[in-house]
Amino acid sequence: MLSKPLPLPRFCSAITVFAVLVVGSLAHAQSTVPSSSTLTLSDAVRQGLTYAPAIRGAEAAITAAEASVQGSKQLPNPTLSVEVENVMGSGPYSRFSASETTYSLSMPLELGGKRAVRTRVAQAEQAYVQVGSNAARAEAALKVTQAFIALAASERRLSAAQRRQALAEQAEHAARVRVRAGKVSPIDEQRAAAQRISATVAAERAGRALGLAQTRLARLTSMQRPFAIAAPWFDNPAITSALETQGTPLAIAGAQAQLDVASARVDAARRARIPDLSVSAGTRRFKDSGDSAAVFAVSVPLPIFNRGNAELSRARAELTQAEAERSAATLEFDEALAAARVDLVDAQAAAASANGPELAAAEEAARIARIGYAEGKFSQLDLIEAERQLSQTRDAAIDALAALHNAHARLAHMLGSIAPIYKD
Repeated sequence: MLSKPLPLPRFCSAITVFAVLVVGSLAHAQSTVPSSSTLTLSDAVRQGLTYAPAIRGAEAAITAAEASVQGSKQLPNPTLSVEVENVMGSGPYSRFSASETTYSLSMPLELGGKRAVRTRVAQAEQAYVQVGSNAARAEAALKVTQAFIALAASERRLSAAQRRQALAEQAEHAARVRVRAGKVSPIDEQRAAAQRISATVAAERAGRALGLAQTRLARLTSMQRPFAIAAPWFDNPAITSALETQGTPLAIAGAQAQLDVASARVDAARRARIPDLSVSAGTRRFKDSGDSAAVFAVSVPLPIFNRGNAELSRARAELTQAEAERSAATLEFDEALAAARVDLVDAQAAAASANGPELAAAEEAARIARIGYAEGKFSQLDLIEAERQLSQTRDAAIDALAALHNAHARLAHMLGSIAPIYKD
């Protein structure tokens, strides 16, 4: 029935609608073609890792931790003392004629390997800070990747909204022609005008969302607006990410680093209970006779009141806490990783369906409705419903693709990867 020759006005109207669709499709295709001046995902991640304030702060923390390690290896400083005795008294000791002056140099001797364990604590803290730096880099890479995905999705939403606007304008023109010819009620023209206004508002809203997405990516990468991006992978629901894991996942590595610090502090608290010696040597000069003699001394503190038990108990409790947190972090990570992988499989299936059979069926239904309306076989309400369903399906297809790529990004972040999730 739809194969009958169309009258010339209707045939021209159908050709115009087809041309609008072709032009919109070409514009969408051109928007995804990379050029020499476009920003790729790899470029964006590299820029983000270079300019992220959190990474600069983490690098400063690493420098401070390295300084702490170097400081922990230093020996304690010696003490130089000068003592004057038998002065400011009475009789022959009223002045300085019978004074005795002692010059001595004392050196504390750390026993029980305190310096070595102090260095071990500093190195464990340095390793923990390094894990924090890796986490900051992974977080920066995730933010840039999500911003890039949001911008790519916004570009496609704007393209879809512009195509919908062009079709609504064409539908309004077709309705106006049919009303003037007396074939339909004037209410069809009013409905078409309302659809055109709605499509225009949606296109303007999509344009503002695109600008906001580009501003966010520019802020994360220190890029100057405006700039174009190349994301040929966005429209492929079957794409797989190229994850590059960096050893132990960050969630577990952080808990393990805390456990290592707590263990080193227990050892340090245990060794701190061993008293240190202080050895001094010097010379004493007797002013009345002009003679001098050597002076030697050894001192050791007596652990009578404070034996370090409280510090050791606290360190052991913190070690127990760190062990529990390490076990909890492992369990939580295993659960989160399993959920993330399931989310990725679900997102990939949803994206494949939304961008395959569902979108093809909606496009075919809209195509038939346009032709049927031009021939007078379908009502305007049928055409509006078909166009509405197509618009919703296109938006859902874009949302499904964005959800798929975000699932890839979250999985990469969980595994501690800072590399781009896709190869450009």
